[in-house]
Amino acid sequence: MVFSSHVFIFYFLPVALLVYYALPYRPLRHLLLTLLSYIFYGWANPLFVVLMFFNTVIDYIAGLVQAHNGFRGWNQPAPLLEKNGPRTRTQKIALVSSITTNLSLLAFFKYFNFAFDNYHALLHAFGWSGAGLENAMRVTLPLGISFYTFQSMSYSIDVYRGDTRAMRSANDFFCFVAMFHQLVAGPIVRFSEVADQLRNRTHTLDKFARGVALFSLGLSMKVLLANPCGKIADTVFDAAGATTLDAWYGTTAYALQILFDFSGYSEMAVGLGLMMGFVFALNFDTPYQSASLTEFWRRWHISLSTWLRDYLYIPLGGNRKGEARTYFNLLVTMLLGGLWHGASWNFLAWGAIHGGVLALERWLKPQRLDGRVPRVFRIGVTFLIVLIAWVFFRAHDLPAALTHLQSMAGLHQAPAGAGLIGGIIYQPYYLLSFGLAAVAAFSFPTVWAWTQNLTAPKALVCMLLLWLSLVMLATQAYNPFIYFIF
Repeated sequence: MVFSSHVFIFYFLPVALLVYYALPYRPLRHLLLTLLSYIFYGWANPLFVVLMFFNTVIDYIAGLVQAHNGFRGWNQPAPLLEKNGPRTRTQKIALVSSITTNLSLLAFFKYFNFAFDNYHALLHAFGWSGAGLENAMRVTLPLGISFYTFQSMSYSIDVYRGDTRAMRSANDFFCFVAMFHQLVAGPIVRFSEVADQLRNRTHTLDKFARGVALFSLGLSMKVLLANPCGKIADTVFDAAGATTLDAWYGTTAYALQILFDFSGYSEMAVGLGLMMGFVFALNFDTPYQSASLTEFWRRWHISLSTWLRDYLYIPLGGNRKGEARTYFNLLVTMLLGGLWHGASWNFLAWGAIHGGVLALERWLKPQRLDGRVPRVFRIGVTFLIVLIAWVFFRAHDLPAALTHLQSMAGLHQAPAGAGLIGGIIYQPYYLLSFGLAAVAAFSFPTVWAWTQNLTAPKALVCMLLLWLSLVMLATQAYNPFIYFIF
């Protein structure tokens, strides 16, 4: 089930809100949220729920074992472990069990097919095809497994570090992991950010109104901007070849699609949380207005970039062990960040580009350029780097990505008939949508900031955009969510 669907907007969400506010007690509301989230998540495949349930149980037990140093005293409030204090063998085993279970399940479901395909490719390269496993099973990737795995695993790590108390209530913890608001495509919500809200939170008319506004604006970003830009990108990338102009147009359209597709989903998720009293952090802060790739990663998918920083980059040593080690840590972090997005050499290439440029920027120290090079020029260079990297993110495979880059550079001869795609991608509707998306990406503030002071005119704009989005949604057959596959 997706947010931008009639089933969710006209049936699931109204029923969820009605029953939620009809229940008088917090434990009942959390139980309802968990059940609704399991229905939401299992809509495509109920077996996915079993996997998430198993992950949740492991991390819940691991947190309590660490907090109580064993299996006794669970009926008492969990103590907060001393930061940087000594840990017992039992606590260490609990943490390792949590991390190993989470990463093993993620690796199996996300990377089995990738490993299987590369194994066969290697055999064929050496002429050993007879040693293949042609009849081996293929694994279906559960929706959102990368998101809820990181979210749930960070809880047991934070308990071990002494950053948060373990949650005694299984009802509350299961609600935290399963909340449908951000379950399948983020933002990645850390337990420490919502622990107090799970125990006690307020429900106000102002919160609910802002939640509706954020959901309306997020839906409009998705339907009115991301979908038409996505159609342009798909037409170009799925063609046998493209002219230089078409290649640039399609790549830029994809950059706009992924921004408004993902940030629009995040705004809808934050809005849904507010409707039920939860306050989630900002996840996108106008990333294409960044003047360096370092700044870009402070603005793009903030919940992931901070997760990678706190749970991977800093544990690797961060910038505390010399310049060479810092460059290595940046590269490894971004390579694994690319692999997190998908099991493909393309995602590794995307991560390598970002990691390499981040290391280069740290060496060059781009803050020295402040006042010397106009910010608008640095924004343009940063966007160009991001744009080139997006080619690997979108192309079907590595050869297709390299061919597309050659087309962008004017080094690849477009096949006969490639010009025919112009009859689709240069229609007035697509040009207008592309132009509006570009203006919004490079000059508009975040909807998070825009809705903080919700006036009557702003509310009217939100309602008009919601109405227009619903009208367009009824006529659009093209309505993917990019990050559902991650």
